[in-house]
Amino acid sequence: MNVLVACEYSGRVRDAFIKRGHNAVSCDLLPTDSPGPHYQGDVFDIINDGWDIMIAHPPCTRLANSGVRWLHKPPANKTLKEIWQEFEEACKFYKALRNAKIKRKCLENPVMHKYAKARLGNIKRQVVQPWWFGEKTFKATGYELIGLPDLEPTNKLKSPKPGTQEHKEWSWIHRCPPSPDRWKIRSATPQGIADAMASQWG
Repeated sequence: MNVLVACEYSGRVRDAFIKRGHNAVSCDLLPTDSPGPHYQGDVFDIINDGWDIMIAHPPCTRLANSGVRWLHKPPANKTLKEIWQEFEEACKFYKALRNAKIKRKCLENPVMHKYAKARLGNIKRQVVQPWWFGEKTFKATGYELIGLPDLEPTNKLKSPKPGTQEHKEWSWIHRCPPSPDRWKIRSATPQGIADAMASQWG
């Protein structure tokens, strides 16, 4: 099966499919962090190359409800016009991925604010947690699935109680200290989810 993993620099989802015998290629504007088949450039250069499935992780900064405040009061390094332009570009990019002529698609998306919903519609999405797949981590992640079934938990762990030390340890993604690579660490697909995608959708 030919698998395109769009907007992925880590290689995790790509490599999970390759381990199961599929022809998988990751694509991102950044180079891959893990050696393997990777197209560094615009995903629309290769999106019509005969893929059986696409798993995409489009940028969500301007679509997420957690950042809606910036649409009204931009950060110091941006103008309001620039923020809204980035929002419109994010919507356009998401729509283009959704409309790609690939029968089976998974598009990662956040809890969207009302402006994104107005542009993209009230998307039906599955929300999963890494701890459903054997990862001692909290990171609610939404997927719009087109032609694909919901992911089924593979190794559902018992979530620790809030306020405990174990709960704090599981919250490491949200507690990452500031660093140049913080965004990369937080955005990488947990290995358990990548493996579930490959085993269930491959």
